[in-house]
Amino acid sequence: MKQDMIVILDLGSTENTTIARQIRDLGVYSEIHPHDITAGELEKLENVKGIVLNGGENRVVDGSAVDIDPGLYECGYPMMAIDHPTAKCERTRDALPTEEDLKEFVFGVCQAEANWNMKNFIEDQVELIRKQVGGRKVLLALSGGVDSSVVAAMLIKAIGQQLVCVHVNHGLMRKNESESVVEVFKNQLHANLIYVDAVERFLGKLEGVADPEQKRKIIGGEFIRVFEEEARKLEGIDFLGQGTIYPDIIESGTKTAKMVKSHHNVGGLPEDLKFELVEPLKQLFKDEVRACGVELGLPESMVYRQPFPGPGLGVRCLGAITRDRLEAVRESDAILREEFERAGLNKKVWQYFTVVPDFKSVGVKNNARCFDYMVIIRAINTIDAMSATIERVDWDVLQRITDRILAEVGNVCRVCYDMSPKPPATIEFE
Repeated sequence: MKQDMIVILDLGSTENTTIARQIRDLGVYSEIHPHDITAGELEKLENVKGIVLNGGENRVVDGSAVDIDPGLYECGYPMMAIDHPTAKCERTRDALPTEEDLKEFVFGVCQAEANWNMKNFIEDQVELIRKQVGGRKVLLALSGGVDSSVVAAMLIKAIGQQLVCVHVNHGLMRKNESESVVEVFKNQLHANLIYVDAVERFLGKLEGVADPEQKRKIIGGEFIRVFEEEARKLEGIDFLGQGTIYPDIIESGTKTAKMVKSHHNVGGLPEDLKFELVEPLKQLFKDEVRACGVELGLPESMVYRQPFPGPGLGVRCLGAITRDRLEAVRESDAILREEFERAGLNKKVWQYFTVVPDFKSVGVKNNARCFDYMVIIRAINTIDAMSATIERVDWDVLQRITDRILAEVGNVCRVCYDMSPKPPATIEFE
């Protein structure tokens, strides 16, 4: 069933995702598109019922105020303008619309149907995947995280044995994670899984590289190279499945918004990429990805697994990666996850992890001066990963985590707790 859609045109607002989520919460699908989409491009989108012109603080680009293609006004779509002066819209507002304003525009003016739900979304995506792939094969990077697991389930539903899953151990995984991926997907779910040990290859490429963007691009680029090599060993691989989700695309920059950070599945891909991409989750926010996983029948333990960045611990071992700090991140992260589960926080807190900066601080161990690393704990709550609040962890829990890290992680003498919300901080440190 094709779902009705309200298109949000980004004319410099920082609230595009807020409005998109509000409209989706009404049961109507919504997508964000750049302000300069042409009338012809818009008409190719299916089931568009109305347009929101979303102006804001970034409306002026290179000295000129951005505007839409004049031809859009002649297309006949109902329009609502927010903080964008125009006399050609059914509704104009100077601030974010209320829920009642949106209901009136979406259902009253646009006559949209509330048919946005996961069952319909999955049916649409399965149809699109089959149409795109045909009888050919898809190679999927299966990290075992939420996004790649849901993509795997979606692709298995759509094309079955035409899916070939590859798990790359790049040396930047959490403790025992690669072993867990092999156990769950190969031994329990009987997926067509290829395991690649590329630890030395990745750490060698990353040696001495301190810039976060360069690290992400190296990791993303090397990932694709590994898959190209695996594809050459197989026959009929024409597609690469990826777990790109909506915040990845939005945070990688729009025509009126500055890039927050590049994502390994959006930026850093080699120019000579030999695969066509299959990205069935690219219009979903994180909580919608989880809902999709539940609808697809994945186990709760997998669907609600801790979010994990594509570059893995590579962006939690801050600066140039060293093996001793990488191990400190891995061990302290395992302790944090164990203690959060013990305290019942694993289902309450959206994301929690540790990072280790690339500098040392003075301390005292065994009655002697030491010069060791610090571990920073981060625990945040969010709905869509676009903003986040800090979890107020009980002092006794923090004390127990601190005691264990200082006792069990050999090259650490200090533990800190990050109190920074998003914005201004991002969820990850790099």
